[in-house]
Amino acid sequence: MNADTRSVNATLPASSKWGVVLMLWCVCFFNYADRQAISSVLPLLSKNFGFDDLQLGLIGSAFAWIYAGAAPFAGLIADRIARKNIIIAACVIWSFFTLATAWCSNFSSFVSVRALTGLAETFYFPAAMALLSDFHAPATRSRAMSLHQSAVYAGTILGSWLAAVLAEKSGWNFPFLLFGPIGILLAVFISRFLREPKRGAAEPAVVQTPLSLSETLKVILRSRTAVLLMAAFLCANFVAFIFLTWTPAFLFDKFHYSLGAAGLTGAIFINLASAVSVPLAGLLADKWVRRFSGGRMLVQLLGLLVGATFVFLVGKTASIRILILAMTGFGLCKGFYDSGIFASLYDTIEPRARGTAAGLMNTVGWGGGALGPIFVGAAAKYGRKPTAIENMGDAIAFGGVIYLVAAGLIVFAMLYFARQHPLTEPG
Repeated sequence: MNADTRSVNATLPASSKWGVVLMLWCVCFFNYADRQAISSVLPLLSKNFGFDDLQLGLIGSAFAWIYAGAAPFAGLIADRIARKNIIIAACVIWSFFTLATAWCSNFSSFVSVRALTGLAETFYFPAAMALLSDFHAPATRSRAMSLHQSAVYAGTILGSWLAAVLAEKSGWNFPFLLFGPIGILLAVFISRFLREPKRGAAEPAVVQTPLSLSETLKVILRSRTAVLLMAAFLCANFVAFIFLTWTPAFLFDKFHYSLGAAGLTGAIFINLASAVSVPLAGLLADKWVRRFSGGRMLVQLLGLLVGATFVFLVGKTASIRILILAMTGFGLCKGFYDSGIFASLYDTIEPRARGTAAGLMNTVGWGGGALGPIFVGAAAKYGRKPTAIENMGDAIAFGGVIYLVAAGLIVFAMLYFARQHPLTEPG
C-alpha cells in the first residue's frame, strides 16, 4: 500500500478520529431533534388548523415512508460521492425544510415539507456510517458508532421536550424557526473541519476501484449474515416504533398521566437509559470482537434476549413502579442492540458497498418498522379484550415475542459469520 492509500489510523492522531465522532454527533443530534419536533406540536396543529387524527398521522408518516423509500438511493450515492459533501448538503437541506415547516399553513404544505425533510435526512446515515468506518478500524468501530448513536437518544429526548416547551410559550412554529437556522450554521461550521478519508482507509489492502450497481448489490445480497441482520433490524424497529408512537397515549389512558407528563415519561426513561448503555455496549463489543468471531452480534443478542422480558412487562404491568423499571430496562437493552446495528453489518460488507448496505438497512428497518404502530392500533380496536387499552397492553407485550424473533435471526447471522470468518481480527 503506497502513501496515498495509507490507513487513516496510521496518519491521524486519535484526537482527530474522535473529533470526527464529536462533529457527527452534533449533526446527528439535530437530525433527530428536527424530525421529533413535529410530534410535540401535533395537538397545537390540531387546535390551530383543525386537522383530525388521520391528517396528523399522515403528516407524521410522510417523513417515515419517504425516508425509507429513498434510503437505497442515498446509500448508492454515498458509495460514489464524497461522504463529507453529502453530510453537509443533507444537513443544510433538511434544516431549510425544518425552517420551512414554520411557514406551512395547510395540510398539503405540512405533508410536502415533512416528506422533503425525510428525503434530505435519509442521506445522512449511509454517508456518516461509511465515513466513520474509514476513520475507525474494527478495533474501535463499535465504540465510535455507539457514541454517535447516543446522539439519536439525546436528539429524541431534547428535541421533543424543547419543542414542546417552546411551542407552548411562543407558538407552534417557534421550534422550527429556531432549529432550522441552527442546523444550517452547524453545517457551515462542520464544512471547515470534516475530512474525507479514502474508502477502506482504516483497513489494509482495500481495492479503491468503485463497484458497479450490480456488483454492489451482489456483495450485499450474497451475504447471508447481512440479510439476517437486516431482518433482525426490521423486528427491532417494529418494537421501537411501537414505543415511540404509542407510549404517551398508553401512559395517558392506562396510568392516567397528564398529557405533558406522558410525553416526557415515555421518552426520557427509555432513551436516557439507551444513551447510557450504548457506549458501554460499544466498548464491550470492541473487546469481544478480538476474542471470537461475531463478538459485536453477541452484544446485540444479549440486548434482545433480556429486553424481550422488559417489553412484555411494559404491556402487562399495572404498577407504575414496575412500568418505570421495565421502560428503563428496555432502554438499557435497546442500547445494547443499537450499538452494533451498523458496526456488525460492516464486519461482513466491504468498504465500497457500505453506504448502499446502510441505505438498504434503513429501508428494511424503517419500512417494516413503521408497521408496528399500525399493528398496535388495529389490535387496540379489534382485540378480544373488553377495552381498547387492555388490547393495546397485550399488543405492546407481544413486542417481546418480536424481540425473540430478532434474537433468533441474530443467532443464525452469527453462525453464518463464524463459518466465513473463523476469527475476527481488528485492523
